[in-house]
Amino acid sequence: MRRGSYRSAGCARQDVQHWRARSSAVLTGIGTVLADDPRLDVRLPGEPGAVRRQPLRIVLDSQLRTPPGARLFETPGEVLILTTLTAPEDPRALGLTSRGARLESLPLDGERVALAPVLDRLAELELNEVLVEAGATLAGEMLRQALVDELLLYVGLRLLGPSARALVTMPPLARLADAPSFSLFDMQPVGDDLRLRLRPGGGAPGRR
Repeated sequence: MRRGSYRSAGCARQDVQHWRARSSAVLTGIGTVLADDPRLDVRLPGEPGAVRRQPLRIVLDSQLRTPPGARLFETPGEVLILTTLTAPEDPRALGLTSRGARLESLPLDGERVALAPVLDRLAELELNEVLVEAGATLAGEMLRQALVDELLLYVGLRLLGPSARALVTMPPLARLADAPSFSLFDMQPVGDDLRLRLRPGGGAPGRR
């Protein structure tokens, strides 16, 4: 399970396309869908006449707030929406299935889809590599629950100050020793940015 985070343009965005292409699925939360309206597809040049394999696109959406007009549905490939609602006759469900989405219901954790059952379901679907492209809330919760095997970060060489958006949202720390820690195992320049690959270690062991 990879957690990807990228907020820079140009080469970094192109590099992300390669990670999507190698992944079995790309997973995001409803917050990202509503804020950014992403396509989550692979947009790389291919062989003339060849049909590119698209990863399964997965949205965690407990209350089925995904708009039927979302760009997710404009490109080839399957869209799976994991929700906590079970009534197939719900107008929200009908609007999404009419666009070709597949809906599955999973347990609720507070107000969100429970994450451990999400990963269990992805394992049942034999999705070996999942790229998580998510906002700060979902990313922080996956880190808090130790559900991330690798963190993929693109670091722009700019200082944005205190008004910049947080990378992850996590509970306040009582001690510095409680902070999740990571080991750096790869660092590559990507255009004017740096791509860091980190593995959980110390305070945040990966899921086994």
